[in-house]
Amino acid sequence: MDIRGFIETSFLDWDGKISSVIFLPHCNFKCPFCDNGLLVENPETLPEVKLEAIDNFINQRKDFIDGVVITGGEPTIHPWLTDLIKHFKAMDLLVKLDTNGTNPRVLSELLTPNSELIDYIAMDLKAPLNDKYYEATGLKTDLNKIKESIKIIMASGVDYEFRTTVVPTILDEAEIEEMAKSIAGAKKYALQQFVPDHTLDERLRVIAPHPKEKIEKMAALAKKYVPKTIVRGV
Repeated sequence: MDIRGFIETSFLDWDGKISSVIFLPHCNFKCPFCDNGLLVENPETLPEVKLEAIDNFINQRKDFIDGVVITGGEPTIHPWLTDLIKHFKAMDLLVKLDTNGTNPRVLSELLTPNSELIDYIAMDLKAPLNDKYYEATGLKTDLNKIKESIKIIMASGVDYEFRTTVVPTILDEAEIEEMAKSIAGAKKYALQQFVPDHTLDERLRVIAPHPKEKIEKMAALAKKYVPKTIVRGV
């Protein structure tokens, strides 16, 4: 198993939970607004984090840590992901998985009824489900797989959210409303403020985020389809 980042304690990565965050390397997207560029493109330049060290930290704080968040990169591209999840479940920890939704087969296996492997899943919805998605992900994307993942997650019985980073050069009110319509009836939709500081595409580092008022207007449009739409980072 290859782990290239570890946040010991986070109050932000899982609403209502205190978690440790585990970063897995590589991704099958090249989103221009990604702020984990080294993890995606050059993870070998980052120090490897030993699983034993993570276990030791968590075991010393089991009364404090609710669970782990497995993120990336894109976790589902790794064939040992299920083993990693089972490792933490054996430690009696809750597990949240972050994904871009490109591997519905893996999600289907992880979310099999009664498997109890995943306690919460967050899927990034990058853009409307049309050619705009290619602009947001930096690569040609199989949108049928994205749509299939949405259906699997919504039907799974596992707690979940969809989330979107609101990038000014890519998304505006009309796009957000269209995206919310594509997940109508979902449990939760989070609109996340764009942070330009360390974007993969250096041209985005000089782009100002949308003002708070505009994102709140987008959230109001999304609530017509997903009543529990929230805003983060503003």
